[in-house]
Amino acid sequence: MKNLLVATFIAALSLTTIVTAPKASASNIAQTMCDYVAADDKQRLRSFLKTNKLKIRSVFSGVQCNGMNLVAFAANQNANDTGAMIISKLPKQVVAEVISSITSSELTAIAETRVNS
Repeated sequence: MKNLLVATFIAALSLTTIVTAPKASASNIAQTMCDYVAADDKQRLRSFLKTNKLKIRSVFSGVQCNGMNLVAFAANQNANDTGAMIISKLPKQVVAEVISSITSSELTAIAETRVNS
């Protein structure tokens, strides 16, 4: 009887934990991505995307940082490493569309290489 009571208590506690676990919202995800791009922290951005089971190509069109797409924002923040990683993960067509918004000559060269390869 004592074991049954303990097992019931543990089950109830674990269900409570599952039900009250905080959910990530789209605005939190976008804000975190913008923070990592601004800090030029490519490794943390990759880790964050992997943890949340996201891909750059699937969220790129929906994320805006200060009214700019992720690549333009990276160029604006001189986040060349992170910008280059984002460019490498996007389809060539998307890179061709956003190439005009890139203000960094280094990222523009990387984007042109990606489009022309």
